[in-house]
Amino acid sequence: MAATAALLLGFSAETKTVLFVRKTAVAKDVQALWVLTVAAAAAAGYQFAQLVRCMYCSSSGDAGAMAVAWTSFLLDKGCAYVVFASTAAALQACMVGLIGVEALQWSKLCNIYTRFCEQAAAGMLCSFLAAAGMAVLSAFSARRLFRLYSPAGHRRSCPRAAVLATSPH
Repeated sequence: MAATAALLLGFSAETKTVLFVRKTAVAKDVQALWVLTVAAAAAAGYQFAQLVRCMYCSSSGDAGAMAVAWTSFLLDKGCAYVVFASTAAALQACMVGLIGVEALQWSKLCNIYTRFCEQAAAGMLCSFLAAAGMAVLSAFSARRLFRLYSPAGHRRSCPRAAVLATSPH
């Protein structure tokens, strides 16, 4: 989803003639959209690298696995936060183009650049879905990390369940 968002935002462009001037709307025109494009592309690259790492590298219970687990956990959380924050900022910036700001005499731009605005909206939707998916993946990463701290024979999720299993009824 992050790659789709980056592609939708990065390649969306629309050219219109307004008052005898040809103007092309691109993601670089709105700085928050450009930041979202770069953040989504970087997050997609990181997630691909994580996929390759998970497919080809095995981890054991040594200190190296602990360092890899902590690094993955922190980077997964960071990716989720950066993509979510940049998507929220881009959404806020694009709302000005959608509804305008009369107090500042900024007119609506989405009625002129309709296709560009639709592609930007689709890119932001994909980006929000990617951020949600990254949050779920970071929860799995956290589970994997904190399982390394539990003793090998005591992998019960609830301490009360362990007490109930050992006490006579």
